[in-house]
Amino acid sequence: MIRRRLLVTGAGTGPSNNLMRSLRAGDLPIFIVGCHDDRFYLGKSAAQRNYLVPSPKHPDFANALRQISRAERIDLLIPTSDRDVLRVSALRAEVRCGTFLPKHSLIALCKDKYEFTSLLRARGVRVPQTYVVKDLNSIEALFRQFPSGSPLWCRIRSGSGALGATPVTTPAQARNWIRYWIDVRGVSPASFTLSEYLPGRDFSCQSLWKDGTLIVAKTFENLSPFGPSGQPSVISSVAALAKTVREPRVADLCTQAIRTLDNRASGVYCFDVKEDSSGAPCLTDINAGRFSMSTNLYDLTGKHNMAITYVRLALGHRINVHNEYDVAEGYYMVRDADTEPDVLHAQDFFRDIGDARGAVKTVNRFPTH
Repeated sequence: MIRRRLLVTGAGTGPSNNLMRSLRAGDLPIFIVGCHDDRFYLGKSAAQRNYLVPSPKHPDFANALRQISRAERIDLLIPTSDRDVLRVSALRAEVRCGTFLPKHSLIALCKDKYEFTSLLRARGVRVPQTYVVKDLNSIEALFRQFPSGSPLWCRIRSGSGALGATPVTTPAQARNWIRYWIDVRGVSPASFTLSEYLPGRDFSCQSLWKDGTLIVAKTFENLSPFGPSGQPSVISSVAALAKTVREPRVADLCTQAIRTLDNRASGVYCFDVKEDSSGAPCLTDINAGRFSMSTNLYDLTGKHNMAITYVRLALGHRINVHNEYDVAEGYYMVRDADTEPDVLHAQDFFRDIGDARGAVKTVNRFPTH
């Protein structure tokens, strides 16, 4: 079988190295080339060969990708961050190697959380009620659009990792939070939104599409957020502890969103979903064109390695998978700083572990009761 040559951006970062791990776990012969504009990250790259490139904002970025593609005979270029996805998407006709991305207008739309939320809400897709903060004087009026006394979610309408996000319960809290970002970070008030606070379970979904056909989707539940426990946002889109779960209503919601946005959708899509106070799932975020940072939990469990399936779809291989919801339940991802994320089955947390919480005893197998 021909060995496929892949170019992965953001080499050395968590999302990039996790994706490379998933790709190598598949059954397709591959050679991975990495690139990054930061030499220090490149030192941590898991790629077999690495290149320092200009920033994606630099005019020479496209030329650097073309040079690498030519020298390394690259079959497929895979961007691994929202920044890289948007730039590579704009350059897809110039890079002289394969890409497998959603259409550019959809990528741009999904970067603005307010715009895609408003569009989906208007078309009947369940999303949180959301309003733009035009200026600091409009905050009281926005609070009156929600039930009295209910907490709201204040966040910046672009970016990832709960950027600029915090729960607020009064107009004064929202105003002070936004004013801090204005004064310290130079952020415009109109960069913020206020939306209903969703108190329920926290899910992630990832799906692959080809020409409007759903190929495969998987879901997990975020049980514990990654990051300092004292951070204002309380939650994070990156999980410290996550569990594979079969939640068809979550997968159906995400599928409905993509079919609403593009009836010819292709590529990979990642979703954040939270339950509202009634337990109904609401879509809060779409990352179009890149894999989840937690993609190992999707790729190393279940019947289908999503990363390798993506490569096969991109390169035109025949795929005998269509409209499949693939979840192997009972697997967990455990993540901590400076460690590789581990994907473990529930049994692994009991096997060969002594229990010293009471009388000391050794547990050699998963309990049967």
